[in-house]
Amino acid sequence: MITLSLVGIGSGNPDHLTREAIKTLDSADVILLPRKGAEKSDLADLRRMIATEILTTAPEIIEFDYPVRDAQTPKYLDGVDTWHDALAGIWQKLITDHIKPDGRVALMVWGDPSLYDSTLRIADRLIARGTPLRVKVVPGITSLQMLTAAHTIPLNTLGAPVLITTGRNLRDAGWPQEADTVAVMLDGECSFSHLDPTGIHIWWGAYVGMPQQTLMSGLLGEVGDKIVQTRAKARAESGWIMDIYILRKPDH
Repeated sequence: MITLSLVGIGSGNPDHLTREAIKTLDSADVILLPRKGAEKSDLADLRRMIATEILTTAPEIIEFDYPVRDAQTPKYLDGVDTWHDALAGIWQKLITDHIKPDGRVALMVWGDPSLYDSTLRIADRLIARGTPLRVKVVPGITSLQMLTAAHTIPLNTLGAPVLITTGRNLRDAGWPQEADTVAVMLDGECSFSHLDPTGIHIWWGAYVGMPQQTLMSGLLGEVGDKIVQTRAKARAESGWIMDIYILRKPDH
């Protein structure tokens, strides 16, 4: 049976790799490395750097072009389903063509495979298609951990819940009931702008854990517009952006 290792690598900062991550990548026969277009070429470069400069062995590196999700699909989840199916097809062909029946293949996953990442779901699709896989997960540092560390704050208030959600959900449903703290991921539209900012504190970060890390915090009503402007400028300069933020209502 083929072993597929999904290895969390944090932001790609070599200092964030665990010893288990390095050992797992070192032991792979093949590492699959996605390319996400010219605008995000530095993300592929970070993965290549890990493979060529951090590892002590020399696994074969096989690069592949990442399919683009059709943002025009009327139902968001239908578009995601089609996109995941396309990815599963690519993985299946690469694994079938390049991995022996008892071989080991690895994928480097930004952050951790458990948090707003679909590599585990795609692996399940391969298994459902009959690909003989044993899946192993190596946890990594998440962007949420890097954000709280960069701002030197705890994620939760004493005894209170935390909700992790997406920008889409925040726009559609507003502030979640019974939550003091909301962590927002996958937000390309600064969805905090749709909230009444009264009393809300925000801790925002872009490229957290990377050399170009940018941080901002304060009352949403005072720093919200500046975050929108800073984000737009950073995205224009880099061609891409990964950002995340935490919102908190102390008296909620």
